[in-house]
Amino acid sequence: MCGITGFIQWSGDLTQDSQILVKMTETMSDRGPDASGTWISNPCAFGHRRLSVIDPENGAQPMIVHDDDDVYAICYNGELYNAAELRSELVKRGHHFRTHCDTEVLLVSYIEWGPACVDRFNGIFAFAIWDSVREQVFIARDRLGVKPLFYAYIDGTLIFGSEPKALLQHPKMEPVVGPEGLAEVFIIGPARTPGQGVYKDMKELRAGHAMIFSRDGLRSYAYWRLDSHIHEDSVEETAAKLRELLQDTLERQLVSDVPVCTLLSGGLDSSALTALAVQYYNRTNQGQVHTYSVDYVGNEKHFKSHAFQPGADAPFIQRMVEELGTQHHYIEFDTPELVESLNASTLTRDLPGMADVDGSLYLFCREIKKGATVAVSGEAADEIFGGYPWFHREEMLNSGTFPWSVAPDMRASLLSPEIREWIRPLDYLGDRYADAVREVPKLRGETGQQAKMRVMSYLNITRFMPTLLDRKDRMSMGVGLEVRVPYCDHRLVQYVWNIPWEIKMTGGREKGILRKALEGVLPDDVLYRKKSPYPKTHNPDFLAAVKQQMLDILDDPSAPILPLIDKNKILEIAASPEASSNLPWFGQLMSGPQLFAYLAQVNNWLKTYNVAIR
Repeated sequence: MCGITGFIQWSGDLTQDSQILVKMTETMSDRGPDASGTWISNPCAFGHRRLSVIDPENGAQPMIVHDDDDVYAICYNGELYNAAELRSELVKRGHHFRTHCDTEVLLVSYIEWGPACVDRFNGIFAFAIWDSVREQVFIARDRLGVKPLFYAYIDGTLIFGSEPKALLQHPKMEPVVGPEGLAEVFIIGPARTPGQGVYKDMKELRAGHAMIFSRDGLRSYAYWRLDSHIHEDSVEETAAKLRELLQDTLERQLVSDVPVCTLLSGGLDSSALTALAVQYYNRTNQGQVHTYSVDYVGNEKHFKSHAFQPGADAPFIQRMVEELGTQHHYIEFDTPELVESLNASTLTRDLPGMADVDGSLYLFCREIKKGATVAVSGEAADEIFGGYPWFHREEMLNSGTFPWSVAPDMRASLLSPEIREWIRPLDYLGDRYADAVREVPKLRGETGQQAKMRVMSYLNITRFMPTLLDRKDRMSMGVGLEVRVPYCDHRLVQYVWNIPWEIKMTGGREKGILRKALEGVLPDDVLYRKKSPYPKTHNPDFLAAVKQQMLDILDDPSAPILPLIDKNKILEIAASPEASSNLPWFGQLMSGPQLFAYLAQVNNWLKTYNVAIR
C-alpha cells in the first residue's frame, strides 16, 4: 500500500517543477513510510510513497518499463489478489518479470491488454500509467472504491493524488470551498457524494471508473457497475456459494511478506473472517493468528443499549479468543486521548469526518502498527447483506431520503440564514438522493417491496459504504497500516446484490443468508448475535470535553466556523437534555457529543487548511 500523486501537462518543461512534485509526494509520507520516489519525463510527473508489503527489495516506484523505444511508467497504490494467475498468463504470452511484486504485474498487464486490463484485476487499487505509445495517461480505481483517488483538471493540467493534501501542494490548486462543498460537509455527511472532492475544482474518481488523459483532453468512464439479473440458486446453493467465495477471498488477502492480523469485535463479520483465517493458518502451518480489539475507559460502567448498539462487545471478543486460540491484543483509550485525536484524524482525512469514530480508529490503527503491517477487517458486510436497522424499518425505507440523513431540517437549522440561502441544503440533499435512485440498475418484474430493497441496497453500497471505506483507508494509512476488506471483493458483492431479500433474510434474521453460510464456522451465540457497530465511547467526560471545546470556539470571534453557523442554535442545543445523550438522535447517526466533536473538527479544518469560502 502506498500514496501516489502527480501531474500531467502537454506544454512547458516539467523538470523545472521537480520541487512541486517532491512537496506533493512528501505530504503522504505517513501512507508510505518505507520509501519515496519521483519520476519526471515530459509531459508527465509521478510521485510515490511506499509501504512495503510484497517483495520489499524490488518493488520501488514509480516503476519504469522500456519496451524497445516505448516507455511505460506507473505509480500504484493497492494490492492485486490474483497477481499469481495474471503473472502466469503473461509469462505464457512471452513477457518476462524482474520482480515478484504486483506492481510489475499490473504494469505488464496494461502493456499486454491496454485499458481493458482492469477487467482482469481482482484487488484494491488506484494507479496512473504513462503510455508513450498512445501518448496518454491511464488512471483507474478499483470497483468498490477501497483505494482513494482525487484529481483536478485546471488550465490544461491534470493533477491527481491519493489524498487532497497532495493536490493542495500544487500551485494551481487552492483550498477553496463553494456552496456544493459546504452542502457536502453540513447536510450530506457522513456519506460524501461519489465524485465529490468538496474542495472547488477537486473531484474524486468514482469507484469502478477510469480516466484517459491525452492531447485530445480528459475522458472518464465506468468500466464496472453492479448488474441486476435473476438469482436462480436455492437457499442451500446460495449459502454454499457465499462460503466458497468468502473463503477464497480471505485466503487471497492473507498473502503477505509482512505480519498480518485481524480486527476482532466479537460480531458476526469480524469473527467469521478471524475463524476462517485461523483455519487457513492451521492448514498451512503459519502459526498463531494475532487479533486486536478496541474499547474505552469507563465503557463497561456507562454503556446503555439502543437500537444501533444493542450490546457490548467485550464478552463476545473473549468468547472468540477462547474458541479460536488467537493471540489477542486489547487496546483501550481514555477520554483525553480521544479528544486529542479529533484534530489528528481531521488532518489525516483532509476534511471533517466521523468525529470520535475517526479519532478512535486512528488511535487503534496506530497501536496495531506496532505489531503488524497488514490487518483484515469486516468492513462492508452490513451494507452488502442488509444488516443495518434502516433496512428493516418501514419509516426509513419510505423516508424519501438517505436513511442516515433523515433529520435534514435539524441539520440545516445549524447553518446561518445567509449560508442556508446560499447553499440551499435541503434542495441539494434532495437532488443528490434523486441522482442516486436514478442510478439503480433495476430488474424487470420485481415487486414493489423487492424494488424498494434493491434501492436501499444500492444507496448503502454506493453512498454509505464508500464513507466507511474512506475512513478505514485514511485512518489506517495515516499511520502506515494496510487494512484489507474481504467483504468488498467484487465477485462477492455482485453475487449478493442479486440475492432476493427473502433469501438474504433466511431464518427471519438480518444477514440470515450469511449466518447460514457460516454455520459450523462460528459458535451459535456469536453466529446469531445482533449487530453492534464500531464501538464508541459512552463516557460522559467525552461529552463534557467536546461541548466545552465547542463553547470555547463560539466565544472566539476569529473562529472561521462562526460565519457559517447559527451560534444561538448551537448554544440552544448545548443547553438541551438531548445534548447529554449518547443516543443517535441527530440525523440517526450522530449523538450530542458527536455533534460538538464534528463542529469542532469543521472549525479546525477551516483554520488549519486556511479554507476560503466562495
